[in-house]
Parts: sequence; structure tokens; C-alpha cells
Amino acid sequence: MNSDLILKADNLKKTYTKSTGKELPVLKDVSLELKKGEFTALMGPSGVGKSTLLHLLGSLDNPDSGDIKLNLNGSSYIYSKLSESQLSKLRNEHIGFVFQFHHLLPEFTSLENVMMPALISGKSFSYAETQAKELLTQVGVIERHNHKPSELSGGEQQRVAIARALLNFNLLCWNCKRQKQIKTWCKIHINKFSK
Repeated sequence: MNSDLILKADNLKKTYTKSTGKELPVLKDVSLELKKGEFTALMGPSGVGKSTLLHLLGSLDNPDSGDIKLNLNGSSYIYSKLSESQLSKLRNEHIGFVFQFHHLLPEFTSLENVMMPALISGKSFSYAETQAKELLTQVGVIERHNHKPSELSGGEQQRVAIARALLNFNLLCWNCKRQKQIKTWCKIHINKFSK
């Protein structure tokens, strides 16, 4: 893989089977490459497979056929050759997700939600707290760090989710729908950490 490539997908196919037994092909021979520092938008009408493709690229689902390769610090990882625990570790340490619904844990504060990926990956509490506070500051919600998700507006919840997605200096940040501000914040962090 070219050293500037972070991710390469070749000939991805994904088909779902409806409850009637009829097959619904969603992706047919999709290929793409993502390079360091690049901001890529995936656009199209509802139902064409954008979220399915993001789930495959983020290793949340498996393609029926095709390969996905991730290049990290000179090493290439082919998703189909990794165990489920290896894929989980890869997701936790290098792939950030910001979904249409924030998926924040309701019993934890904003700060604790952002700290979670670092703590899960074995980083120290003080490291996780320092990094989380810096990111909450950058996305403009540091003053809400002690608030639980139910005490935040929808926009504030999304910003906390963005900070959480970026905590482990992720190489990839997926946004599964809207929020124009995500472009700026993800671009800043992708450029900052991929050089």
C-alpha cells in the first residue's frame, strides 16, 4: 500500500436478506482509497449504502467479499485476517465514530464519556482526563464536562461524541450523518495526528 494511504477498500460487496428471503444487494464492487490529511465526504440519497459502507470501513460489519486494508505507522492490517479481538483493539485505538445519535453512556458525565476509549485501551486515568478536557475545550463544551447527556442539548451531545471519537488520536473519524462542525473538528485532528 502507498505510504500516504491510510485505508484502501477493494471490490466490497454487501447483501442483506429480507425477512421474505429475498436478497437485497446494497454494495456492489465498491473501491476507494483514503490518504493522510484528506477529508472525504460520502454523499448520496437515503438507502444507497452510505452507512453500510462506513460500517464496513470501520470494521463494525464484514463485507460478503472484497478486502479492506488499514495502514498504521508502516504496518498494514487486512480486516479479514484479524480476529474479532484484534479488530476491537484496532477500532478502540484508531477509528473514531460519530453517529447520527450520539450513543453517549447516560450514567456518565461528558468528561467520563470522552475518557472511556482511553481507559478501555489501558491508558492512565490522569492521561485520559487531561486529553478529554483538552478535546472538550476544543469542541466548545468544557463548561459542561460534569453534566450527564440528559443535561445537554443535542448539539452539545454531538460535540461530546466528536471529542470521544478523537480521544485516542484516531487516524479515521467516521460521521454517520449531518453536523457541519464535524468537518472542521475532524479535519483539525486528522491533520494534527497524521503528519
